Amino acid sequence: MRGTRRTRLCLAGAMVASALLAAPHARAAEPTDGHLGPLVNPFIGTQNEGNTFPGAALPFGMVQLSPDTGHSTGYDYTQHRIRGFSLVHLSGVGCRIGGDLPVLPTTGEVTQTDYARYAAGFSHADEEASPGYYRVGLDSGIRAELTATRRTGVQRYTFPATDRANVLLNAAQSLHKPAGSSVEILDDHTVRTTITGHGFCRDTGPYTVYTITRFNRPFTAYGTWDGGTVTAGSRSGHGGAYVRFDTTRDRTVEATTALSYVDARGAAANLRAEGGRSFDAVHRLAREEWERRLGAVRVRGGGSTLRTTFYSSLYRSFLAPNIGSDADGRYTGWDRRIHRAQGFTYYQNWSLWDTYRTQAQLLALLAPREARDMALSVIRVDEDGGWLPKWGYGTIETNVMSGDPVTPFLTTAYQMGLLRGHEERAYRALRKNADGVPPPDYPGIGREANAEYLAHGFAPYATDHPHTKMGDSDFDHGASVTLEYALADAMLAQMARGLGHEADAARYAARSRSYRNVFDPSTGFFRARDGSGAFTGSPDPARGIGFHEGTAWQYQWLVPQDLPGMVGLIGGEKAANSRLDAFFAYDRLLADPARTAREVWVHGDPYAYYNADKYNPQNEPDLIAPYTYLSTGQPWKTTDVVHAALTLFTDGPTGMTGNDDLGTMSAWNVLSSIGLFPVQPGYDTWGLTTPVFDRVELTLDRRYWPGGRLTVTAPGTSDADRYVQAVHTDGRPHDRTYLTTGALRSLRSLAFTVGPRPSEWGTSPAAAPPALR
Repeated sequence: MRGTRRTRLCLAGAMVASALLAAPHARAAEPTDGHLGPLVNPFIGTQNEGNTFPGAALPFGMVQLSPDTGHSTGYDYTQHRIRGFSLVHLSGVGCRIGGDLPVLPTTGEVTQTDYARYAAGFSHADEEASPGYYRVGLDSGIRAELTATRRTGVQRYTFPATDRANVLLNAAQSLHKPAGSSVEILDDHTVRTTITGHGFCRDTGPYTVYTITRFNRPFTAYGTWDGGTVTAGSRSGHGGAYVRFDTTRDRTVEATTALSYVDARGAAANLRAEGGRSFDAVHRLAREEWERRLGAVRVRGGGSTLRTTFYSSLYRSFLAPNIGSDADGRYTGWDRRIHRAQGFTYYQNWSLWDTYRTQAQLLALLAPREARDMALSVIRVDEDGGWLPKWGYGTIETNVMSGDPVTPFLTTAYQMGLLRGHEERAYRALRKNADGVPPPDYPGIGREANAEYLAHGFAPYATDHPHTKMGDSDFDHGASVTLEYALADAMLAQMARGLGHEADAARYAARSRSYRNVFDPSTGFFRARDGSGAFTGSPDPARGIGFHEGTAWQYQWLVPQDLPGMVGLIGGEKAANSRLDAFFAYDRLLADPARTAREVWVHGDPYAYYNADKYNPQNEPDLIAPYTYLSTGQPWKTTDVVHAALTLFTDGPTGMTGNDDLGTMSAWNVLSSIGLFPVQPGYDTWGLTTPVFDRVELTLDRRYWPGGRLTVTAPGTSDADRYVQAVHTDGRPHDRTYLTTGALRSLRSLAFTVGPRPSEWGTSPAAAPPALR
């Protein structure tokens, strides 16, 4: 077998082609002043359902002030009319949400109240964006500029000379389904609104936001509207308000809008705490904050396009979760009551099915203080509301997606040392979640199929199962849900063992092998089973049922807790590598990596994951899959696949691989580019593969990472020289294909030696990441 591997090593080295395709329109070069903001292109992902936004936000800010063009999630690069600049946007989500209080400057009389009718035209030629700033020239002759603090959005409008310069504040329309709104003009500088809407993807909720907008100069006239009726001089209404200025001498108008998920008092407090500065002062502070955040990672080497896609991905990785507590610490809990966060900042918006695989680990590495508070916030969701979240937006559970993503999310925080002093609090919540289901009066479904899973060892595929709660159902995805539950059990077993709960650890470890119960020996793939235990659906792994947003082909590698066991089920290492090669179209990949990525993996459609049956780099189930080769004795193939997949990130509006899902895909890019990837999400194992930069310097928080700085080097890494020949950690040879968090914590130097052909590095059985027991 080793002789065969040597033949394949030489063959791969001879056939490999370039996998880092330059985008046709590189946007930025290395800044000569050392600033990294110019390397970020916020327009990446704004076309073809990447669903990112180009507007202004701070890292993890409550406010994301951005233009809405009519797309369901806000901004679409192919559209050329702006309906308003609204306060709330989630980066890369797949369903409509947010878009609260779209504001638009106009001139003349106010006659239209539907923002689709009064929308303003614009051209991309007169539009720009950078971290914390957005500017656009409207066809009306008005220039709009946006910036932000954590809890406020700041606008500056430059009007033509006119005595009818208006600002429209639309409380009744948004991206989500509205449930109610009110608007009040408090004085000649201030407008207050209350907006209630429904939640993410479906009519979950409702939830309420409160805003207060303070202008820097008095308005000369005002009015409100209800439906299509505009009433000049009115101070209150339910649809929206307009305020008017005379700009014949002073053409600029500035406004600061504060947001709260608690109450009007909270919005006013946020305005007092973060308002009162000029637009230019806020913009300068926002730019400085982003420079500090991006400056935690400094890269050398790579072309301008590669650096732009990297730093743009790093930027998007820091956009969520979002601050949920007001400046005074108050927040609305999942019991709909007001609580106060003491000693931490409360965060919200939990796309956990996505983020537990990549972004949670990246934030633990680069933003551990915020990641700690995020983990504590998730624990508070349980303590306030009664259960841990699955997909939470604001103050509500949406039940979007399936499985048990909150467990590996929180066990990641535990393994990274973020839960010091709170370990048992977290464990109690996780244990309750792992061993039960939420009560009928709780809106969340938790591990909905848990009773069946615990009784029979699998979650059944049962679309006729009564489903009384809004959102997705685990019973609709029994095969993949079984895999997700088993993964979560494995990670919880490791946490239980670390805390000394040995009986629980043994119980969860045994449950982590439940993936075997949905393996069909007759097909060699996972299959759904019905309530009677019989395999159901087509035996064709490309057509089977019961897999959430995927196929049996795509989910076969989602057993990171026991890849040796999975490899054994399908016939051993040779059979596993043969199947992996078929899965990735590896022979075609060697001949033309970039073309294979775009025409075989993606099928030519940037958002075609429902049409793909094998490797799909656009969606979450396959994010770990390229790293499977680290466990099958062929680690060089991980490099081939990962570097080809990185070509899908380009410097343009279509430069995302499908939805970014609150930074999930962006975090995959960042971690894969550095050469460190969490191959067992929820545990402490980091897979190694060739970085795409000659040098990466990570500045780390010493309170969590005592080394304080990690330098990753791969001198000469390129399309031709991309295969690992050797790895050294602080100067010592490292023969394994992974590092643990414990080793990484004090590490100062991770050095890759690369060359033009695969080597024997990482090919021994002892080099592979271990199974979790």
